[in-house]
Amino acid sequence: MKEATSRPSLVKVRSISLAPSAGSLLRTGRALLAAALCSLALATTASAAFWNLTGDRVSHDPSIIKEGSVWWVFETGDGLPIKWSPNGLAWNQGTQLFNASKSWWDTWAPNRSNKLNTWAPDVHRYNGRTWVYYSVSEFGKSNSAIGLMSCTSIAAGDWRDDGFVIGSKSGTNAYNCIDPNLTFDAAGNPWLAFGSWFSGIHIVKLNSSTMKPTGGITKLAARSGGIEGPTIVYANGFYYLFVSIDQCCNGVNSTYKIAYGRATSITGPYASRTNVAMTSGGCTVFDAGNTQWKGPGGQDVYQNGSAWVIARHSYDANDSGIPKLLISDLFWSSSWPTY
Repeated sequence: MKEATSRPSLVKVRSISLAPSAGSLLRTGRALLAAALCSLALATTASAAFWNLTGDRVSHDPSIIKEGSVWWVFETGDGLPIKWSPNGLAWNQGTQLFNASKSWWDTWAPNRSNKLNTWAPDVHRYNGRTWVYYSVSEFGKSNSAIGLMSCTSIAAGDWRDDGFVIGSKSGTNAYNCIDPNLTFDAAGNPWLAFGSWFSGIHIVKLNSSTMKPTGGITKLAARSGGIEGPTIVYANGFYYLFVSIDQCCNGVNSTYKIAYGRATSITGPYASRTNVAMTSGGCTVFDAGNTQWKGPGGQDVYQNGSAWVIARHSYDANDSGIPKLLISDLFWSSSWPTY
């Protein structure tokens, strides 16, 4: 993980061959100084990948979106907590989405230790509505389900319960229905990626009217030791599958890492930079943390106009291992992601 401050480029000034007057030299110096300062400002903007966040930063599995000038983050927690920021930097804790559990949650995950706890939501704008997928699960088991809420806008708060989407049962389904990610193919068709541990990451096509599954389920990735939290984006003619590998939820002792692979089809096959198939455990580590930020994961990659950002949580070694929201600019180098 890079929390690099900006590294400004050097401005090379050509020598002046004709002896200028004192006035013209002063004007030239001012112009060159202005150009240099402008260059420094541009360099700062371009290379300042790590966002310096303030306010309420406690978060796990953040999903980020911008609506007008306001930024929003949906996250794991009781009742599906929501954060907001006027500028993407100063964060406030808003109201939670649920005040009571849904009856169908108990059908799929009856033995949840916390009945109101929801996991790893995912928020996207599509077809005139904002969609939020979320999951409920029994920890360490595949008794899990994904649900859906939608609204005309987050600010309006006119939420509609779109109900159950897809579920899994221990001993019945190899896949685990948590960590949903709404994604889109190059033609704009919606898909839902999901999955954790067990048989890995999967994807299913969605009906664009109901936003519920249609057709078969395809496996995208698997890995012993832990793989979950898929995020798929299309860029540079490729589909990039970001995942969280190894283990979360243990404070500074978490071994979580963000990794990725890519494919030319949304259904794969996905492979690492060394061309190892993700269905065979292949992936390229993107972020393994640093001395302060341990176990980064639960990532969400978001396109903001022509720019890209990546949000994730990481455990703060300087603050008792509390999970906090981190946001960085995301760049592409030779068609691979980088900070």
